[in-house]
Amino acid sequence: MSENGTSQNNENNDLLDALNSIDTVKVGDVVKGEVLAIDDDQQAIVGIADTGVEGVVPKKELSTKPVDDIKEVIKVGDVLDLVVISKIGSDKEGGSYLLSQRRLEARKVWDDIQKEFEAGHTLTAPVTQVVKGGLVVDAGVRGFVPASMASDHFVEDLSQFKGQTLEFKIVEIEPSENRLILSHRAIVEKQRAAQKEEIMSKLTAGDIVEGKVARLTNFGAFVDLGGVDGLVHVSEIAFERVEKPSDVLKVGQEVKVKVLSVDPDRDRISLSIKQTLPEPWDGIEEKAPQGSVLDGTVKRLTSFGAFVEVFPGVEGLVHISQISHQHIATPADVLKVGQEIKVKVLDVRPDDHRLALSIKALEEKPQSADDSSENHSNNNRGRNNGGNNRRRNNRNSAETSTANAPEESTGFSLGDLIGDSLKKDMEDNENN
Repeated sequence: MSENGTSQNNENNDLLDALNSIDTVKVGDVVKGEVLAIDDDQQAIVGIADTGVEGVVPKKELSTKPVDDIKEVIKVGDVLDLVVISKIGSDKEGGSYLLSQRRLEARKVWDDIQKEFEAGHTLTAPVTQVVKGGLVVDAGVRGFVPASMASDHFVEDLSQFKGQTLEFKIVEIEPSENRLILSHRAIVEKQRAAQKEEIMSKLTAGDIVEGKVARLTNFGAFVDLGGVDGLVHVSEIAFERVEKPSDVLKVGQEVKVKVLSVDPDRDRISLSIKQTLPEPWDGIEEKAPQGSVLDGTVKRLTSFGAFVEVFPGVEGLVHISQISHQHIATPADVLKVGQEIKVKVLDVRPDDHRLALSIKALEEKPQSADDSSENHSNNNRGRNNGGNNRRRNNRNSAETSTANAPEESTGFSLGDLIGDSLKKDMEDNENN
């Protein structure tokens, strides 16, 4: 064979090899492409290494980050790692390929996230959008956080998370479907569990600490102590009677509390607000001395009298015999809960936390017609008999008014009340 014939055969073989090499470029392949030109449509024309064919990289396929001007990111002569997306054209010689650097970057990100997931690691990423049902996160690829996984409690307005960079647990990953489900709630719960364990190990009964009201219920207030909640029962909110915690507290309010008990086994911390407040009975003899007149509010009515609050947390008893000069069957006949009244202090017992009050002592005693006639007709006899009658009536009144009044309720024993009445009669006799 001649040299010309041999040379021609070699050229034919080279061309055949070049044409056949085009078949080696397949969708999904990772190739290197040299930037040959950048056209007016913001596309990069690249030559695919070792293939003799060209490819196109649109601006949107250049990076996972937004690109405004492709010329600011790449230039002619740059060599890029690209993935083959699809074939453009059908003939081998004129054929071209759609290439992407963005998807190759994403593929690497997916591989990295997959490794983190398998290792049980978390990832940190910014929240870029708030959409219906949750949050969109930029983790190099699009991640989604369902609303129920945004926090460890219900969040009505998710927009507060936008722009925040948070830590997430990888809940589900499926690269083939571009599916990445993340949870911030799992991170918060883990952090709170660790904080809770640390705080509970340090807290002891009697400690005075500061916290913030986290939740209010009908039976009390839950106070956040910095990662763990303790309960202030409604009876421990204030010395005065509290019907509903929401009447005196609000969510977010900072409060000082005393630790009553810590039960790690039952995961409970009992707290008190009122035990951090001044004792309402302190200095009561100065605030409510015997004979003083005070403003009060009827708090409770019983068969034997009315309990009247004269200071926050300080209630005194107006015995039924001290409500009115007129005979009444029950305190409810003339008083009602919530009524504002004036009372006179009859006796103060600070150690027993007891205060004896009177309403009728502030009212003028009415004079009956019979008493007036008797005094005019026989002054001496009336004086003597009146003294005897008063002694009998006072004894009967004391016995009747205290018959149904237990000592622990009135603050005074039956002997106290009858003895005081007899003493008064004797003083009246001596004066007469």
